[in-house]
Amino acid sequence: MNNKQLVAEAIFAVVKDDLTFEQIVQLLENPKSADHGDVAFPAFSLAKIFRKAPQQIAADLADQIDKTSFEKIEVVGPYLNFFMDKKMVSGAVIKAVVEEKAHYGDASVGNDRNVTIDMSSPNIAKPISMGHLRSTVIGNSLAYIMAKIGYQPIKINHLGDWGTQFGKLIVAYKKWGSEEAVKKEPISELLRLYVHFHEVAEEEPELEDEARAWFKKLEEGDEDAIQLWQWFRDESLQEFNKIYDMLGVTFDSFNGEAFFNDKMDEVITMLEEKHLLKQNQGADIVDLTAYNLNPALIRKSDGATLYITRDLAAALYRKRTYDFAQSIYAVGNEQSNHFKQLKAVLKEMGFDWSDDMHHIPFGLITQGGKKLSTRKGKIVLLEEVLNEAVQSAEQQIMEKNPDLNNREEVAKQVGIGAVIFHDLKNDRLNNFDFVLDEVVRFEGETGPYVQYTHARAMSILRKAEFTPDEKATYVLDDSESWEIIKLLQKFPDTVLLAAEKYEPSVIAKHAIQLAQAFNKYYAHVKILVEDEQRDARLALVYSMATLLKEDLRLLGLHAPDEM
Repeated sequence: MNNKQLVAEAIFAVVKDDLTFEQIVQLLENPKSADHGDVAFPAFSLAKIFRKAPQQIAADLADQIDKTSFEKIEVVGPYLNFFMDKKMVSGAVIKAVVEEKAHYGDASVGNDRNVTIDMSSPNIAKPISMGHLRSTVIGNSLAYIMAKIGYQPIKINHLGDWGTQFGKLIVAYKKWGSEEAVKKEPISELLRLYVHFHEVAEEEPELEDEARAWFKKLEEGDEDAIQLWQWFRDESLQEFNKIYDMLGVTFDSFNGEAFFNDKMDEVITMLEEKHLLKQNQGADIVDLTAYNLNPALIRKSDGATLYITRDLAAALYRKRTYDFAQSIYAVGNEQSNHFKQLKAVLKEMGFDWSDDMHHIPFGLITQGGKKLSTRKGKIVLLEEVLNEAVQSAEQQIMEKNPDLNNREEVAKQVGIGAVIFHDLKNDRLNNFDFVLDEVVRFEGETGPYVQYTHARAMSILRKAEFTPDEKATYVLDDSESWEIIKLLQKFPDTVLLAAEKYEPSVIAKHAIQLAQAFNKYYAHVKILVEDEQRDARLALVYSMATLLKEDLRLLGLHAPDEM
């Protein structure tokens, strides 16, 4: 039940000759203050049609509208303010949540079609830094949101597992490395070797030639080179998966750049057959003037391919393999031009499904207002940040609830959840500053605050030994519960909006508002007092806890029952 739909239906019955139902829905507003009702209709749009002042039109409409679904309709100047029937709405909303539980808000928009999500994508032999957090958690949340509205998400970790850096690594390992050191600490040892290679190469530039020679061997399938590359990849992936396990993120595919090595020739052949490749100073380009874009460089003059060549092969492979309804790339804002070129080249090749490919850009994480440094191995490691967040959460739990049974597990859920929530509550295009102490606070607009609110609600339900009756109708008409009811009612539209905008922050903001509304309710209402409304109040608490948990799940967070 949607308040705007109900109001639009009531108005449409009176003005159907003058405005369409859709036009009325577009005109409806949410009043800034609860004193002005739940939905407002401005009568200005009818002034020309009725040749009357908007104030008079509003007054006339108020007399003609069927008031069955409303407590009252007030005329304030040119506005019609609708106050919904709280009993009717609360009964319907709580009943729907009690019956559908976590499935409340599910939709079938996707019709079980596939959505590929390109996310995370770290480079092999380098640590996962804070810089990888956004792509990972935004992509993961979008997968949950897309599944909620009926799509089948396919999460792809397009690993950076190819390129001249592997020639450098092989040279560095053969000169200064040991199997024992790599096995003991794969990522930090491989990074040390890579950094050392660059330091020595400044004095001995001939090392770069050695590296190129080894990468050429790798490309040609040399057994020794392939064996080392595979080993570096396997060791790296094992380390990456430790961090993904901490974040609670899984993948359906780890096919990275190397996987598309043998698939680029077909792309180049297709471009040649369609007469799209043009020579420019010995290089092959696709002219994208028609799209107001710079030419796409497909092959360098020395025959080397580029990222875009691989991404064209990857797009073709994903369409053929998964027949995606949408293909989503959760990749930083700085790659916007690359994805415009990628889609334009595919469009030129005659693949109209390129319209279903969406780059989902996002801003930077900063510290002290500055971009996180990645110079010469000085990076902010994601694993260290997550561990610090868990320690901070455990410390606060010790202070608040030292006897908590599964304290370590809850501290992980809260600490890691805090880092994820802090990322996702921000509009994804915005840059944001990361200060750990602010992130893991139990007060304010934080993950721990929302999780603690859920735990508080579960504590009330345990104390009351309450289980809702699916056959019962729970009705409330007090102003304190009304704010929660409206947020419960809004949840299905919130999910659809988050999917439409590819914006997890829409869900995070709903979670914050719901938690705030409940805590205000908790402060003003004696929930457990024995009277005829007790079960209805507890059903409201149950419904709130159910949707708060679902909000958190859609963001990739746990909702502990105790904290």
